[in-house]
Amino acid sequence: MVRVRKRTLGSRTYYYLEHSIRIGRAVQKREQYLGGRLPRNVEELKERFLQEINRERWNPLLSAIKRGYAAEMRRTPVSARERELDAFAVQFTYDTQRIEGSTLTLRETANLLLHGRTPSERPLRDVQEAEAHRAVFLSLLSERKDLSMSLVLRTHHDMFRASRPDIAGRIREHQVAISGSRFVPPVPVEVYPLLREFFRWYDRAKTKLHPVDLAALVHLKFVTVHPFSDGNGRVARLLMNFVLHRRGFPMLDIPYAGRNRYYGVLERAQIHREDSIFLQWFLRRYIRENRRFVPKTPR
Repeated sequence: MVRVRKRTLGSRTYYYLEHSIRIGRAVQKREQYLGGRLPRNVEELKERFLQEINRERWNPLLSAIKRGYAAEMRRTPVSARERELDAFAVQFTYDTQRIEGSTLTLRETANLLLHGRTPSERPLRDVQEAEAHRAVFLSLLSERKDLSMSLVLRTHHDMFRASRPDIAGRIREHQVAISGSRFVPPVPVEVYPLLREFFRWYDRAKTKLHPVDLAALVHLKFVTVHPFSDGNGRVARLLMNFVLHRRGFPMLDIPYAGRNRYYGVLERAQIHREDSIFLQWFLRRYIRENRRFVPKTPR
């Protein structure tokens, strides 16, 4: 988390930005001097400061991941790539649905999506939403247009038109709560303005941020606006992978088994209004999941 520190020397006060990073077992502090007065755009300066740290710390590794991933895709036959995508779509659908309360097991999800076998004694809604999620996910991978309001509304509509037609593709006009979370989503009257601001932010950020940073923040900022009655997390994770895939990076699955940690960092980032909490978690997880694409240097 980037913090503002105030120091007093004699009669003078000085302000600094401070951020701690862990490298192995050691913790290093980075500082940036702000001046004798706290700038009005301190939040913007905090974001830039963190971007600079991330650029130095993570970007070489992320670039190596992208190169290694592209090289592996070139070596892999088309039929094998299709099988890998099918496997990812199943795992991603299982995890993202299970995080939101689906009762389908991984095997049931695979049998349903790959072989058309509907599991017995499972809620129809769980089956419909698993099928819809896979279809929407694959559709987004071939989408030519960039992230927009119409794309988000269509994504939500296609996800829920069979299981919940009353909310599918509709911005909420009522207050919602997140079970088990201390974060309170915006009141209905704020949703449209915040959503418009989200897309304005995206249009600025997509040319300035590293694509992996952008994917993480698209997820965080969208789910914080919480524009729909339900399905916000699932849409956020779809948009996250839309951004990664569109820019040539491997996609990421957030596993159901790790949901408590995921929920925890998300809640802390939202409550403290500190994007860096979620961003640092996301970067570490992304790199850990994709290290196999980084060539090993000879010892």
